[in-house]
Order: sequence, then C-alpha cells, then structure tokens
Amino acid sequence: MVLGLVAAAGLALAGTIAGAGSAAAAPTSGTYTLVNAGSNLCLDVPGASGSDGVQLVQSGCNGGAGQSWTVTSVSGGVTLKAAHSGKCAGVKDASTSAGKAVQQEGCSGASSQTWQLTASGSYYRVVNANGGKCLNVKDSSTSAGALIQQNSCDSVTSKQWTLAPAGSNPNPTPTVTPTGNPSPTPTPTSPPPTSGWPTANGTQAVGSTIKVSGTLDGGLKRYYGTGDLGTGGQDEDQGPIFELSNGATLKNVILGAPAADGVHCLGTCTLQNVWWEDVGEDAATFLGTSASQSMTVDGGGARKATDKVFQHNGPGTFYIKNFQVNDFGKLYRACGNCTNSYKRDVVLSNVTATSPGKALVGINTNWGDTARFSNITIKNDASKKIVICEKYKGAPKGSEPTKIGEGPDGTNCLYSTSDIHYQ
Repeated sequence: MVLGLVAAAGLALAGTIAGAGSAAAAPTSGTYTLVNAGSNLCLDVPGASGSDGVQLVQSGCNGGAGQSWTVTSVSGGVTLKAAHSGKCAGVKDASTSAGKAVQQEGCSGASSQTWQLTASGSYYRVVNANGGKCLNVKDSSTSAGALIQQNSCDSVTSKQWTLAPAGSNPNPTPTVTPTGNPSPTPTPTSPPPTSGWPTANGTQAVGSTIKVSGTLDGGLKRYYGTGDLGTGGQDEDQGPIFELSNGATLKNVILGAPAADGVHCLGTCTLQNVWWEDVGEDAATFLGTSASQSMTVDGGGARKATDKVFQHNGPGTFYIKNFQVNDFGKLYRACGNCTNSYKRDVVLSNVTATSPGKALVGINTNWGDTARFSNITIKNDASKKIVICEKYKGAPKGSEPTKIGEGPDGTNCLYSTSDIHYQ
C-alpha cells in the first residue's frame, strides 16, 4: 500500500469523497484508512504496536501497518479493527467522559468498541455507541503524533473523517477520463523533490485555457502561455492556463513563464506535484460555493510571486502540504473583499519557505477564518521578517480589508513556536 506523497489519485469508493456533496451510506464492511478532515492525517496505532492499551494517534498517511482498519457490522454500529493486530478501537475504561483516550484493545463486543458512522456533509462523524461522543484529535491538533480521544460531537473538523479504501489515495479525488487537451503519456514520479526543481520533459504553448475534468497527468511537461495568455502581466482578468472542474486533479505539471493566471479550481480539486517557475498574477485561484469543498496542494513549489501564490476566493478547507516556496509576497491569502464573504480554513504542513518573502498566510478573522501550521521550515530569514500568520478585517467588495494583527492567538492563527523551524 502506498499513500500520501506517492499515492495514485484514485479513490474508488463512492460516498467517501470529501467535498463532493453529502456522504453516501456509511460502509459496513471492508478495510480502510481513516483520514481526519482537520489535519489530513491518518488514524494510526503508533509503531504498529500489537499491545493492548496503546492510545491511537494521527500520523502522516503512508500506508503503514497501523493505519489499516477493518470495518465490520455489529449490533448498534460497526467495529474498527486494526488489520495488523486484530484488536479493536475502543474507549479506555469504557468511559462516557469527554477527553477519554481511544485506544487499541482486545475485541470483546463491548459497546465502547462499537462505533456509528454518521454523515456530516461530505465527511463522517465516528460516534461511540457507549457514550455518544465523537472520535476526535486532541486540541484539534494538525500535528503528526497528536493523540486521539472521544469528545462531544459538534462541527469542528477534527471530529470529522473520510474513509479511503486501504491502498488508495486518502486525498479524495476521483480518477476519470480527462477532457480538454489530451495529456501526454504519464511519467512516473515518486516523491516530489525536496529541494531544487524538476527538469521539464518537453514544452507546450497554451493559447487558450485547458479545461480539466477528471485527472490530467502532464508527465512533467512545461506549459506556458501564448497569445491572450502570454502577456506576462499582473492583470487580474487574465485567464488561467488550466481550469479544473469540481473534483478534478492536475498532477506532474510545470508552469513556465508567462503563466497567465496559473490554475483555477472551480470546487474540490487536487494539485499534485505542480511547479510554478515564475508566478504570474497568482499561481492558483480557488473558487466554488460549497462550504464542504476541500482543495489540496500536495508537493511541488512556486517562486517569483510578486503578490500571492494561492488565492482562496470560495469557501471550504484548503490543504497545502509538502510544498516549497521562495521569493514571494504571500503564500496564501483568503480573499478579503470578494463578492461573497465566506469562512475559509487553511492547513499547512511540511512547507518550506525561503526568503525573500512577506507572509505565509493572510486570513480574515471577522469571518471566522482559521490557519493551522505544522512542520514549517523558514530558510535564509535570520531576522524573521517573514510573517507566519497575518490577520485582517475583511471588507465588502469595492473596499479594502484592514490588517489588524499577526501571530498565534489560539483561535484563528493556530500554531506554536515548535511548529516553526528556522534554518
């Protein structure tokens, strides 16, 4: 099984697609990985231990033995059995109290080992049949190794999960035949480079936007704008090189210069191993109208962004992971004066930012935006000029948002000093 960075884009189980509308009927059998909606990390038995009483954690999705869970229908719900050990996920001491540990323990048929999968938008709440409380990541942490417990059920994303068939990609995007320009023969790529930039496998001039429905694998070809897409300016009315329909995936692509307005996502989408050599107006703009939509940038990098790299105009949750950026204005900006004033959430993990740069994230606290950070590396910034999280007061369209602060606050900008590393 290969998950996370080197996963294939497919997710075969209907109804487990995050951000693709309401969840279908919950599965009652099969083997799955459980992916937390707040962190994009997987439910795990640490060290693939076979011992009773080991508290579960969340870890990077890597196909490890402790991340496969067999769902079995029982009276009152289902059991979640660790495939490697044959032991069940249960609440310690069969407690009904909030904050009690969820652990691996010998399967006994107890109600504290029975769970109900309840649809929550396009996710599931995993509710313990004994106490009626939800499977949750402690303190809503987005860090690998954070403990799993039960807590009162509400709409917090750390209490929502997707179920991906074991061996598939936990990032929820279906694989279907692409439309628009045909993609070249895929070039196998295993994990994206952690430093340096990939060498292009050929080039293609793009005079009109390539519309993608399903998956387009560029085989690491370089695409660049020409004609109306080739001005190289900062005009916000420029068209994109690629436009991704709801549920689409763009992977193994290099955007050269000029890059026009990069990539537009019209809803849930995944950008995997996509590289911007010279960002035009924005590297990518994320649109859509559904609060349950989920956008993921996994791997790749961007440089020479005079203004923003990623512009988040629609609602939903945006994940940026395993990404590198240098010579930039902002890595991410939640729109502060769009026509619709949505709540927006962003989760950054395993991101490397190299100076010069101004800020990693800008969010609007008056609309309830949140930004979560884990394993962030800042390079060549000894004076710490790059701001981690800027806070704004969003404004109506036609007005300008006002910067009102910066730094961690436990409510909107969620990180600690241990999440940020300077080199």
